[in-house]
Amino acid sequence: MGMNVGSSGGSNADPEPMIEMNMTPLIDVMLVLIIMLIITIPIQNHAVNLNMPVGTPPPSTIKPEVVSIDVDFDGTVFWNGQAIPNRETLEYRLQVVAKTPNQPEVHLRPNKLVPYKEVAAVMASAQRLGVTKIGLVGNEQFLQ
Repeated sequence: MGMNVGSSGGSNADPEPMIEMNMTPLIDVMLVLIIMLIITIPIQNHAVNLNMPVGTPPPSTIKPEVVSIDVDFDGTVFWNGQAIPNRETLEYRLQVVAKTPNQPEVHLRPNKLVPYKEVAAVMASAQRLGVTKIGLVGNEQFLQ
């Protein structure tokens, strides 16, 4: 959109043709195409579709068996109130629990004064042998 006015010195000289292309309409068309592309791109949903059960499950008719493991302040392990003499006996009993088709619940109750490594050793043995239903009980003693 410019006019090429030159002082060529002669009146009979033809004006030079403009070789430059007008870029404004090209930029306008490109901006419209970019906006249309952005609008038409579908929104990416990073959702995982799950088939959840409908309704409430029926109540369990069988009460689960509960195995109580207590760890005393000196590291002594009790299985349902009976002292376990060594680690091999504890691991044998945990192995029997793990091989049961319907595993009983294992309730681990550590004493407040027992070192953590004793409790961690019992939990590590249970995990290594395949006990899946294990939980810590009696945590209210640690709140004080």
